[in-house]
Amino acid sequence: MTPGPTAAISPTGSCPRNAGSSAGPFCQTDSSLLATGRIEHSYGQYALADAHDVVIVPPGVSADNALGEPLGCVVEGLRRTPLDVGDRVAVVGAGFMGLCLLQLLRHSPTSQLIAIDPRQDAQEHAARNGADEAVTPQQAPDLAARNGTDGFDVVFEASGTQAGLDLATQLVRQHGTLSILGYHQQMRSVDMQQWNFKAIDVINAHVRDPQRIRESTRRGLDLVAAGRVDLGPLITHRYRLADLDRAFTDLSGKPDGFIKAVVEITH
Repeated sequence: MTPGPTAAISPTGSCPRNAGSSAGPFCQTDSSLLATGRIEHSYGQYALADAHDVVIVPPGVSADNALGEPLGCVVEGLRRTPLDVGDRVAVVGAGFMGLCLLQLLRHSPTSQLIAIDPRQDAQEHAARNGADEAVTPQQAPDLAARNGTDGFDVVFEASGTQAGLDLATQLVRQHGTLSILGYHQQMRSVDMQQWNFKAIDVINAHVRDPQRIRESTRRGLDLVAAGRVDLGPLITHRYRLADLDRAFTDLSGKPDGFIKAVVEITH
């Protein structure tokens, strides 16, 4: 690959100037090469990436919209989750990944798209990013039973929490689909009795295959270029490298309005 074009890099490497937070850094070099991904040695001026992980960013896509790796993960999860025309869909968790998913789902032929999150600011973000309604976990069961149905056709769990996983199990209808997009970093328990009784399909929406994440990243960036996805407004906080500790504190504590942060590295 010759210097000059803008590119995005997924899981195995990237980076130099502007490093993003939780789901992976993105950066832009002086030669206008943009890279993004889950980088082991991030927050540095230079890093080495395998050329096979490079995805060229379409012309006109800004750095803020080129967060390729998290977008690719959401796209891959959606590609692996079957949706039918007229499905009632719920997204449990309206953080960055959940909001990306809502932006994608609002262009699908669903009959209802509900977002569920305990935080009021997250509900407001969800409504702006494609949800027909955004409610609390306590309000969700009433919506699931609306029109005499026994639940949603498809439920995406995007919270990464035990409570979110339990709620998703409760909300999905018999013979429906539960898609686990959330990143669960601890042991979880599942209500296997309910999974079995409801005869649901359970999708592990994570991806580990570099070719799959690269292809889904490419597809996601094409949607950005087409104006169907806009990640820029989801970046709500910016930090200098000297403020890295505060950035991770805010990432964990989620101050009001927090969705996604970037750490800007300058020479």
